[in-house]
Amino acid sequence: QVQLVESGGGLVQAGGSLRLSCAASGRTFSTYAMGWFRQAPGKEREFVAGISRSGGSTYYGDSMKGRFTISRDNTKNTVSLQMNSLKREDTAVYYCAAAPSRFPWVVTTEDDGYDYWGQGTQVTVSS
Repeated sequence: QVQLVESGGGLVQAGGSLRLSCAASGRTFSTYAMGWFRQAPGKEREFVAGISRSGGSTYYGDSMKGRFTISRDNTKNTVSLQMNSLKREDTAVYYCAAAPSRFPWVVTTEDDGYDYWGQGTQVTVSS
């Protein structure tokens, strides 16, 4: 069992930045690939970014490339999402998720590959 707790959401103006963090507890953090997803009202959940167990591989959703950066610290059991140049369309609830991973370089992009989810943190971008 893995427990995930997100923090760092809030209200920011368009063009601004936010840094989301996710703290994990429970089983060995470094055995999980980690990801961030988001869901806006009336829309399906969307993949934002993923990182491999080792942290050596990352992958981003198309609209996030060049603006968002995912990172992890396996010594602190945390994964972070640095979001820059935020747009109104980035407004959503952001979720941290953990996927058991057999290989240290694999990034999981599909939500059904993730077994554990946090409760979510709201990000609101105003114009």
